[in-house]
Amino acid sequence: MNNSAEILIVDDEVQIRKLLEIALESNGYKTICAVNAKEGIALAANHQPDLIILDLGLPDEDGQVVLKRVREWYTKPILILTVKNAEEEIVKALDNGANDYLVKPFRTQELLARIRTALRNLNQNENEPIIEFGEILIDFTARIVKLKNEILKLTTTEYNLLSILVKNEGRVLTHQYLLNQVWGNSYSDQTQYLRVFVAQLRKKIEEDPNRPKYIITESGVGYRFNSC
Repeated sequence: MNNSAEILIVDDEVQIRKLLEIALESNGYKTICAVNAKEGIALAANHQPDLIILDLGLPDEDGQVVLKRVREWYTKPILILTVKNAEEEIVKALDNGANDYLVKPFRTQELLARIRTALRNLNQNENEPIIEFGEILIDFTARIVKLKNEILKLTTTEYNLLSILVKNEGRVLTHQYLLNQVWGNSYSDQTQYLRVFVAQLRKKIEEDPNRPKYIITESGVGYRFNSC
């Protein structure tokens, strides 16, 4: 864990900025703050922080617009922290490139956990050929998945879906994103395909498919993969 990571906070609320600064710095992170969109974009470009915490309700620009603009060149994690909790806002932010989405008021420990996951994935080699979690091993080079050292029989679609989830650990992936990536653009509204294959995957990799610990449902939005 890189607890010396620098985190940019973009939020116009003084109390929230102070709360975040205290929580993050007491856990070893460095922080820089912006009070509006213009300042946030400038600091993101000049400092290239390890992670950005972005509010959607900024005084000078819609946070969704800021997110899209920053995502044109910034490749590190962006976590949305906002009072906007409408499902369409969440889906839009995730589709615009946010890694995660938390609604105010938030629990500090949950925020810190989300940050740790995002930074862990950032520091992980994206081309790592083998990933292990629990009793599961995925060999991306050989396209093999093992459970307790036994090869799991996965269809091509199941393997592709699992690979995308694992490579984006901790990130909420929307239904549309997963459908586009696995099945193609013409299937972007066929959420029943996704539900069926997620259920099949859970039966194969989860100890209790009805209480999954790896493939987590984000209600009305999509799925998140957690390895621990």
